Amino acid sequence: MSFNAHNTRQDFAIFAGSDVAFLDSAASAQKPRAVLQAMADFAESHYANVHRGVYRWADEATQAYEDARQAVARFLNAPSPETIVYTKGATEGINLVAHSWGQSLRAGDEIIITEAEHHANIVPWFLLSQRQGVVLKWARVDDDGVLDLDHLQSLISAKTRMVAVGHVSNVTGTINPVAEIVRLAHDAGALCLLDGCQAVVHEAVDVQALGCDFYVFSGHKLYGPTGIGILYGKAEHLDKMPPFQGGGEMIESVSQDRITFAAPPLRFEAGTPPIIETVGLMAAIDYVGQFDRQAIARHERALAHQASKAIVDMGGRILGTAPDKAAIISFTVDGVHAHDLAQILDQCGVYVRAGSHCAEPLHTRFGVTSSARASFGLYNTADDVEALIKGLAKAKSLLMA
Repeated sequence: MSFNAHNTRQDFAIFAGSDVAFLDSAASAQKPRAVLQAMADFAESHYANVHRGVYRWADEATQAYEDARQAVARFLNAPSPETIVYTKGATEGINLVAHSWGQSLRAGDEIIITEAEHHANIVPWFLLSQRQGVVLKWARVDDDGVLDLDHLQSLISAKTRMVAVGHVSNVTGTINPVAEIVRLAHDAGALCLLDGCQAVVHEAVDVQALGCDFYVFSGHKLYGPTGIGILYGKAEHLDKMPPFQGGGEMIESVSQDRITFAAPPLRFEAGTPPIIETVGLMAAIDYVGQFDRQAIARHERALAHQASKAIVDMGGRILGTAPDKAAIISFTVDGVHAHDLAQILDQCGVYVRAGSHCAEPLHTRFGVTSSARASFGLYNTADDVEALIKGLAKAKSLLMA
């Protein structure tokens, strides 16, 4: 189907009768009617717990649950559905790897992350370092927000066990050369985990082509529901990893003196899973998949470029000016606090995020404590950019008078 943002906007009930410029999709995207309806239809017609009952609704629920897993595998071009683990979100996916795979690490082993990471790709590794004496190393980014690949390579040693990086920065929109990063890690005998929360929204992802060992993303940023995320892991790693949590569903057998565990992915899906949410995620993947992904990316980037130019023309500073960026802009205005800026924009019907965007080390690298962020989705139009520019002009006139 051809892509037209004005038409697409009509697919989102929240925008009906509203001229709000919603520019916070990087935090959590709005949900199209197709996603909401798919979850409602399932809940009203087929809902039951999965992998347990032998009655019709249970069979239908299990089929829907596993159909969604297959849809995710196709979406990422994963080799099989068994490499797809359902989680509550990308944060849980990274924590799962850090706790489960991380049990194999010893004091002195090294993990490399970057200054640009979301806290979700920092804190789990930091906690692992505290528990097991693992050494955490930080790769630098330059003044443009571009990863210093030479510095990252210099940090890799015979002790490196994992290189964990974001595919796309949630602050700058910078797209990292992740295939090259995976290669560097593998050349040293290390694994590579990619945080794909922002990437899957703005571009097609092929985990086999990238060669990564683990890939995570969250459904709610991909126009799907909250409470559902994905961990892709190569089968050879998942097979060796112990359970992350214990409970029902993830076991093979339980007795008083012995417990055996299910094969992946069920080994990592303890308890009743987010059943309705998996149906919503599948609907979101189907919704996005009906459009030309490259056409969406071109549209979003054009809006981001227009907004960036206007911000700079007004004396603002863009954090991260890499030439290859997704449609995410974080910016500051001298003399104006980001929270004050966001509040005035709110009064103008323009919704942006303000703060450190769960990326304090990167803000420290740029010498600021906070920034405002405008992030674009497939429902944004040039009207939203115009509203942002007018709102910024109003904020400057009020706050810098």
